[in-house]
Amino acid sequence: MEKLVECVPNFSEGRRQEVIDAIVDEIRNVQGIKLLDVQSDKNHNRTVITFVGEPQSAKLAAFKACVKATELIDMEKHKGEHRRIGATDVIPFVPVWGVTMDECVQLANELSQEIAEKLNIPVYLYQEAAKIPTRKRLPDVKKFEYEDLKTEINKPERHPDYGPPHLHPTAGATAVGARDFLYIAYNINLDTHDVKIAKKIANAIRETKGGYKYVRAMGVKLEDRNIVQVTINMLNFKETPLYRVFETVKSEAARYGVNVIGSEIVGLAPLQAFLDVAEFYLRLEGFERRQVFEDNFWQ
Repeated sequence: MEKLVECVPNFSEGRRQEVIDAIVDEIRNVQGIKLLDVQSDKNHNRTVITFVGEPQSAKLAAFKACVKATELIDMEKHKGEHRRIGATDVIPFVPVWGVTMDECVQLANELSQEIAEKLNIPVYLYQEAAKIPTRKRLPDVKKFEYEDLKTEINKPERHPDYGPPHLHPTAGATAVGARDFLYIAYNINLDTHDVKIAKKIANAIRETKGGYKYVRAMGVKLEDRNIVQVTINMLNFKETPLYRVFETVKSEAARYGVNVIGSEIVGLAPLQAFLDVAEFYLRLEGFERRQVFEDNFWQ
């Protein structure tokens, strides 16, 4: 049986297309890798790449992309709305077919060691790969952004899992993890330029502030559109579905006289997440997954 893992590395570059293309080419050129998606955001100054492949091929593609990002991205010059710690900011491995979570954890450790030893970049392990319980949540790993991590990394409690206790001079640090396929990156845009409203709404839905379980959120401003965004990481769409979060954001925005003008999925998401939304808004009765035409067609 073929083993298949998904890898979704995030890079701190969303504006220079030639840099993005060079990183993507490193992944695309690895034998056995299928590139699924590339999404860049100029405001966040970030690119999310999704690919799948056999475990060792996926690890090689992730490493080669990290090497290229280290060559082309200088964190001393990087500015963007998204919290980040390095040029290759995050690398998660996700079991897809014939692979266990433990195997993805092992893959994360192997890659982390290689990045640390060959590139001299400190690496933090997170989610299921975390060695330290307080680092399981990615926001805890990225509590201090690149600028603050320069000094914080010197403290024993912030030492990396692999590599030196200091940042790479231009590439910063990297977080590598293993997680489930339930994760969805989801953003909701509001027709106001007041970022305070977006931050208040983010607090209303964020798990750590008493909101929905499995939801992380923050409010940011999209300078080029002069609007604000509630940017959301949904860790388990089965327990907290997209439509529930969307309706809550819409309701909270109305309190401030603000409308939702659109939303977006960053990267890929499971079909079931969208079927749940359709079932909710269409008031479908007795709907089953087997009624999806494409599912039957490709069986």
